[in-house]
Amino acid sequence: MLYPAYVHLGDEQHAHGVTLPDFPGCFSAADTWEALPGAIQEAVELYFEGETLEIPAPTPLERLAHDPEYEGGVWLLVDIDLARVRPKAMRLNISLPETLVRRIDAHAKARHLSRSAFLAQAARAAMEPR
Repeated sequence: MLYPAYVHLGDEQHAHGVTLPDFPGCFSAADTWEALPGAIQEAVELYFEGETLEIPAPTPLERLAHDPEYEGGVWLLVDIDLARVRPKAMRLNISLPETLVRRIDAHAKARHLSRSAFLAQAARAAMEPR
């Protein structure tokens, strides 16, 4: 999924620093532009390691572009592999009608998702602000 990353430009003595607005307190850095996506992916994975944080939807770049907090650098859209992000899972026991479970399973299978992943995705979509 594409997430906005704000890059504080480096120079010959300083790495490019990265701020990730959708992941407060998550920062990264790399000496080259080519190394930035890998460094950002690693930082996001560490950010979630062992935590029970929700994975947020990306903030539209249009909402961030004119924010005075982000001046003097450049924006980069980074494709973060959320399948590698492992927030701590919580097991729960729920009851649903059998026919609904069958429909959920069919939809999940068609999307190459587990039942849990499908339900989490559906819940996130239902809670998105409209």
